[in-house]
Amino acid sequence: MNTKAEQEITALIEQATAGDKGALEAVLAEVQDLVFNLSLRMLGTFHDAEDASQDILLKVMTHLSSFQGESAFTTWVFRIAVNHLKDYKKHMFARFPLSFEFYGDDIRNGKLQDLPDLSQNVDKAILAEELKLSCTNVMLQCLDAESRCIFILGTMFRVDSAIAGEILGITPEAYRQRLSRVRKRMAAFLWEYCGEYGEGSCRCAARINYAIQNHRLDPARLDFTSARPGDTAARVTAAMEELDGCSQQFSFCRTYQSTERLKQMIREFLNGPAFSTVTNA
Repeated sequence: MNTKAEQEITALIEQATAGDKGALEAVLAEVQDLVFNLSLRMLGTFHDAEDASQDILLKVMTHLSSFQGESAFTTWVFRIAVNHLKDYKKHMFARFPLSFEFYGDDIRNGKLQDLPDLSQNVDKAILAEELKLSCTNVMLQCLDAESRCIFILGTMFRVDSAIAGEILGITPEAYRQRLSRVRKRMAAFLWEYCGEYGEGSCRCAARINYAIQNHRLDPARLDFTSARPGDTAARVTAAMEELDGCSQQFSFCRTYQSTERLKQMIREFLNGPAFSTVTNA
């Protein structure tokens, strides 16, 4: 792909590896939202996504001179990010793994009645939206890392099967088959349990106090509804998979701009010793 955008990013990379700090900052800014959103879906929480994104962007920065332009820069970054995240063990759900069986049992048997109001005077509509967005990310943790990555690439980023296969090291056909299977699995779970997007009994507004009591929702920290939305998915690639029913059900998986904490980490990269590795590589 030799588009104007790719030509511009290639020129910036050349300037960055020649020692232009401003060009390097522009290169990292081009992909930081992509990396953060992929990390957030793969790991489930904002804090873990910030930490993993820092690691990934540092890898991008220190390996920048190895980019040869044989694929799109975003594809190259995706590959680095996916390889890092598939083996990432420092996040909360690596220590406390989930399964669809556990999640479904909690929905069926969670005691929602006779709970005190724990909303701390926060608008319940906002808390319900926070719970919905959080639940989506947590539900993804019920998948193994490879399946989760396939689902995110196909449903959220809508990456073309040829590009996704290249990122994952599998054939486009294998990717399409596995994406179809995992979409059906997610859709079946939603249909059975979720009252928002299926025929289930679970509704976010009814589970607010239960979620707060079980430390799954914190009225004092509303990461998802407080974060500003970005346009990452629209910018990542023009190549689109056909949307199916499950993708439509997951349309509330909005994208986010990188957090201030992550942006500060990037500024520290650029002003620290790590910058020298870009020009010395």
